[in-house]
Amino acid sequence: MSNVILKFGDCLQVLRSMSDCSVDSIVTDPPYGLSFMGKKWDYDVPSVEVWAECLRVLKPGGHLLAFAGTRTQHRMAVRIEDAGFEIRDMIAWVYGSGFPKSLDVSKAIDKAAGAERTEVVGKSRRHGGGVVGNGSSYEVSPEVPMLYAPATDSARQWQGWGTALKPALEPITVARKPLVGTVAENVLAHGTGALNIDGCRVPGAYETRDRATDGGSSMFGLGAGGGAFVPTEGRWPANLIHDGSEEVLAGFPQAKGQQGATTGTEPSSKTANAFGEFSGRAPSEPRGDTGSAARFFYCAKASKSDRGDGNTHPTVKPTDLMRYLCRLVTPPGGTVLDPFMGSGSTGKAARQEGFSFVGIERDANYFVLANQRIFG
Repeated sequence: MSNVILKFGDCLQVLRSMSDCSVDSIVTDPPYGLSFMGKKWDYDVPSVEVWAECLRVLKPGGHLLAFAGTRTQHRMAVRIEDAGFEIRDMIAWVYGSGFPKSLDVSKAIDKAAGAERTEVVGKSRRHGGGVVGNGSSYEVSPEVPMLYAPATDSARQWQGWGTALKPALEPITVARKPLVGTVAENVLAHGTGALNIDGCRVPGAYETRDRATDGGSSMFGLGAGGGAFVPTEGRWPANLIHDGSEEVLAGFPQAKGQQGATTGTEPSSKTANAFGEFSGRAPSEPRGDTGSAARFFYCAKASKSDRGDGNTHPTVKPTDLMRYLCRLVTPPGGTVLDPFMGSGSTGKAARQEGFSFVGIERDANYFVLANQRIFG
């Protein structure tokens, strides 16, 4: 039976009170160091000291999954590595709900020059309108912001220039505490050190849909780790996860899966080990599937009710996504730690997966929300 322990307080102090090697995995969405919405807790990424305590309480070979911002991912990963973790990979979580926070350079030039824009040239696309000509083919409505032509020559020169891209992904650092002995020895001794590949495959039923939203490995239907996969087994989990939104799916091309049978002797099927010895993949039957390449990657479906009533936390992650991540790095019956619990998405996910959970949160309001979501 799973056990849930929620601790209120600063994570560094709480972590110091925990026993060595007492958790099996860490899945967390820590501060990104972006001063998000002016929040004091987001002034910096967690310190090396915090990650060192995480390393201590984690079992040998245990995995850490830590979300980060694209601008500060490097700082997050370096501090995790400096604490003693091995950086194993990075998962990209791709979504379609991001909004670009970009400065309109042309407008800024006019504003600096004190020039007022008066010539209407279209409707704002953000509100469902569009550029429709010179301003004479529609009625000006105060409910739909208008687009105005640049007022100065300098502004016209820089029309269409901005300062930021549309945010569409969050990186997740995949790190592991150093093993004791080999992977096999570590797994047998501590139950940690490996990823739950089969438990995170995408069901084969999704592979033949025209716009499938689940999937696993490469565009050719062969998992990166080799082996003979059949459609009912699902695809190998990849280091890319998307949210299944129409915007994201539209970015994937149509792509066929494996069209021919393999014998395991093809040059492209062989990989070399550290000694230069080659081993081939086992024979496999053709998949013959078609559709969007989106099916090759896992899809975390978020529902509108997932957040829950009264949840004001600004960075709530989908429960399905957190369940998948917990399942990927936690052995059966294991304990998941989240030192930056927030409103409890990881804890809710861990409990639904049957894992024990330890959550730490220092904000009183979020701590109450986490209790409600995890035990509610």
